[in-house]
Amino acid sequence: MQHHPREQHPTPDKDAIALLPEFGRLGLDRITLVSTGPQALAALEELRSARAWGFDTESKPTFKVGEMSDGPHVLQLSTPQRAWVFQLHDPECRAVAAQLMALPGVVKAGFGLGDDRKRILHKLGVEPVGVLELNHVFRERGYRKDMGVKGAVAVLFNQRFIKSKKAATSNWAAPRLTEAQLVYAANDAYAAIRVYDALGL
Repeated sequence: MQHHPREQHPTPDKDAIALLPEFGRLGLDRITLVSTGPQALAALEELRSARAWGFDTESKPTFKVGEMSDGPHVLQLSTPQRAWVFQLHDPECRAVAAQLMALPGVVKAGFGLGDDRKRILHKLGVEPVGVLELNHVFRERGYRKDMGVKGAVAVLFNQRFIKSKKAATSNWAAPRLTEAQLVYAANDAYAAIRVYDALGL
């Protein structure tokens, strides 16, 4: 059997992406902060009817050499309509988050999830079920480098995904998250579910 090399597609570079129109992000009206058991159960009710979620986590950055993160401190899940940002301080909230991660029959799609899986196992005591690394899907379709969310949004929607450096490296273990943190976290998961849908998976 003759093997045909797969077609290779270039990944758009930073400069090309910078010229694109902005990707429409979720505003605070479509983002739910979840920090208690009852809030988490309400989120579970809404989320369990979806067949796939965009998924990501955030951990407080570690700055010292050898310092281990006790993250994730935040878990975000999104449907194409809205996102839920779970703070994982509260044991009841953590228990529901673990239930969501272990829920069979729902795809949890995201980018760069290697660390997230290990951290979730460590923090929530469950192996996430149904995790889909979107970078692998692009690789299978002939894109050489890791796309990441920015590359994927550029390729599929011809739009520029805004990511705040300041929010990315902020304190995700803080008792109160800022609006900027909520928007950042929610939209990482939201962009992932939009990409998943656009890939026709």
